[in-house]
Amino acid sequence: MVLDHDGYLPSFGVVTDGKCHEVKVAHTLRFEPGTIIVDDRGYNDYQLFAKWTDQGVFFDTRMKNNAVYIVTETREIPQNRSFLSDEIIQFTGTAAKKCPYPLRKGTYYNAEKDETFVYLTNHLKLGATTIVAIYKDRWQIELFFTALKQNLKIKTFVGTSANAVKIQIWTALIVMLILRRPMQ
Repeated sequence: MVLDHDGYLPSFGVVTDGKCHEVKVAHTLRFEPGTIIVDDRGYNDYQLFAKWTDQGVFFDTRMKNNAVYIVTETREIPQNRSFLSDEIIQFTGTAAKKCPYPLRKGTYYNAEKDETFVYLTNHLKLGATTIVAIYKDRWQIELFFTALKQNLKIKTFVGTSANAVKIQIWTALIVMLILRRPMQ
């Protein structure tokens, strides 16, 4: 599901069977240069990151714990904002072959959750606090699906064929979009 930041409503969606990983679908999508894609760690695919970078598309995600890289530049961190680091990195090993671009790694401490988050982006110009704020907005898609489940109660399906299930899901999404659409 692609969530448009304006209004936090989906602008595009693909329904697949449960066996198809979302990253495979992500590889087929095209975005306008300058678009910022925000996704979770499940989408960490270095070839996809390289493809987006080639296309002028930015991404903002959380970095996997086992990523192997070298730090090529250390940037000044924002004061009084809970940032622990802001670095330019380069992947090494097989990851470097898949994504040879310099990327930005930011480490942020969330005192409310007592957790440290490590962000990864190919956007080298935005401020570190903006990168974190963009990633936090990713939660809006989760809220959309929660509202969809709560309001439309699609727990069982009238039909069970693949086509019937897709029709019911698309119908539910259309109804949700109509209900959430800003009034003109």
